[in-house]
This record gives sequence, C-alpha cells and structure tokens, in this order.
Amino acid sequence: MSQQGAALQSYNNELVKCVEDLCAKRDELQKQILSEEEEKGKLQNDLRLLSEKLAKLNESLAKKIAARNEFDRTIQETETAYMKILESSQVLLNVLKKESANLKS
Repeated sequence: MSQQGAALQSYNNELVKCVEDLCAKRDELQKQILSEEEEKGKLQNDLRLLSEKLAKLNESLAKKIAARNEFDRTIQETETAYMKILESSQVLLNVLKKESANLKS
C-alpha cells in the first residue's frame, strides 16, 4: 500500500508542477497580450492622428489646386486678350500707314 501511496504522491506532485507551469505560461502570455494591446492602442491613435492629418492635407491641396487652376485660367484669358490687342494694334498701324501714304500723295 505504501508503494501505491508513494506513486499517488508522485503523481500529485507532478500534477501540481504541471498546473504551476501552465499558470506561469498563462501569466507570461497575459503580459504579452497586455503589451500588444497597449501597442495596438497607440498604433490606432497614431493612425487616427495620421488620418486626420491626411484629410487636412488633402483639403489644403484641393484648395490650392483650385486656386492654381483659377490662376491658369486668368493667365490664359489675359494672354488671349493681349494677343487680340497686339493684332488690333498691328491692324491700326497698317491702316494709319496706308492713310498717311494716301494723304502724302
């Protein structure tokens, strides 16, 4: 009977050791989980901040691109009007030269 008792005690000790090992592994895993959850929270906050910054940057870019397009349109219209003025000036100069020549003759 003493051998059975010793074997039972040995099994019990081994079982307790296994349970303690499992608890230690669980505790270590829990620490890792908490650490990763903390890192995840920081990353999510960083992502939120970056998303807000990106949205503001996109809005700023859209306004600046619209302003640049307005400048382009104004420049094009001004250049076109200037070319018409040059053409009219050339026509006027030709008319004046012709009339001046007619008056001299």
